[in-house]
Amino acid sequence: MTPENIHTYDVIVIGAGPVGENVADRTTAAGLSTVIIESELVGGECSYWACDPSKALLRPVLARADAMHIPGIDTAIKNPLDTEAVLAHRNRVASHWKDAGQVEWIKSVGIDLLRGHGRLAGEREVTVETPEGDTVRLRARHAVAVCTGSRAALPPLPGIENLQPWTSREATSAQQAPERLVIVGGGVVGVEMATAWQHLGSRVTLFARESGLLPRMEPFAGELVTESLREAGADVRFDISVVGAERVGDEVRISLSDGGQVTADDILFATGRAPRSEDIGLDTVGLRPGDWIAADDSLTVTAVPGNWLYAVGDVNHRALFTHQGKYQARVAGAVIGARARGEHLEAGRWTPHSSTADTEAVPGVVFTDPEVATVGLTTQEAERTGRDVEIIDYELGHVGGAHLYRTDYRGKARILVDRDRQVVVGATFVGPGVSELLYSATVAITGEVPIERLWHAVPAFPTISEVWLRLLETRRDS
Repeated sequence: MTPENIHTYDVIVIGAGPVGENVADRTTAAGLSTVIIESELVGGECSYWACDPSKALLRPVLARADAMHIPGIDTAIKNPLDTEAVLAHRNRVASHWKDAGQVEWIKSVGIDLLRGHGRLAGEREVTVETPEGDTVRLRARHAVAVCTGSRAALPPLPGIENLQPWTSREATSAQQAPERLVIVGGGVVGVEMATAWQHLGSRVTLFARESGLLPRMEPFAGELVTESLREAGADVRFDISVVGAERVGDEVRISLSDGGQVTADDILFATGRAPRSEDIGLDTVGLRPGDWIAADDSLTVTAVPGNWLYAVGDVNHRALFTHQGKYQARVAGAVIGARARGEHLEAGRWTPHSSTADTEAVPGVVFTDPEVATVGLTTQEAERTGRDVEIIDYELGHVGGAHLYRTDYRGKARILVDRDRQVVVGATFVGPGVSELLYSATVAITGEVPIERLWHAVPAFPTISEVWLRLLETRRDS
């Protein structure tokens, strides 16, 4: 292979999801020639099988739940959701699983797109197998960024491949509601999809092997979500696992760890994520295929010498959220640009070249009824890490703005205050509409705003954000 057969760019990005798009956008804006490689749809998991389509399914559910508790509207919406209309709207949000719009954006900002399967082939080199069967060789002057994301992880259940199981992809793209849907897993994907499909016409049974839903969050979050799912008609069971299953005709027959059996039309495994790294040439640079790719705060893969390989987004396992991956992409773009210009990288936590928000103040929302919004530490994490914190709780239903939101508003807020530094280090809100409280909590934690200063951040009345004042008052009076 002669040098003329190798295409050289300043930066090569493997994966054109939102993370890869943002890395490429930043490096292109820095004046670096950039090519992005994608084997599926430009826009990635978030646009077609995760964030966007799942929230398109959930938004009508949550809006209807709110309206059913507001006098004057409640009587007008007694009928069930129009499932066909909701699914049609979801299809539009997912662009009918076509990526022409995102491809046009990539071209408009000067990024080259190469469709095919990209693999590392040694230092700063990548090969791409195109859909036409050709092999294209690429070389990077400065950086290769691996942005291949993650995929649903299926459990090691015998015969699982014969079940035609749902993962998060099938759950967000299904074109009709199964009459009976079993969901295995009580985490975010499990509870969100249970919320959506129960209200879209399925009879949902959810099995969690833990003693409650959302086990990584404050216990009251899972308790309130469980209560709501059961009120909606879902069968939620704890401390139970699926030990066997087989598909017989159009049915899935499921055996449980307690000796029981259930039958469903479809089964969704919401049992975690795995890195998309099994076939991207990691072995050519001394890494193990199929592993998460560890990266430092500059998103550099330090196990590979030379500061040329970057792992950004889910694949590095730092924080598996689209918004965190895009944040990392902005940092990685700044780092690659600075190194290409020969600049010395700034030191310190809060710089363009240091990704710290994905370890210190990670915000996340669970779009269930009620919503769950959390950032920073939970009580359990604080205890595990030996942090001395004050726990301040307040019933959200006691806030004036909550009664305007729903007549029977149920919810709870908790903040954790570091006793030594007198700053908020964790916040959890559970209740209708609480997702809009999350950014203020993120700013308070990231900005390390002293508690005494927060007294001067005045919430508007009557809004749910007045809970901040009530939390501070509760702390003062305790």
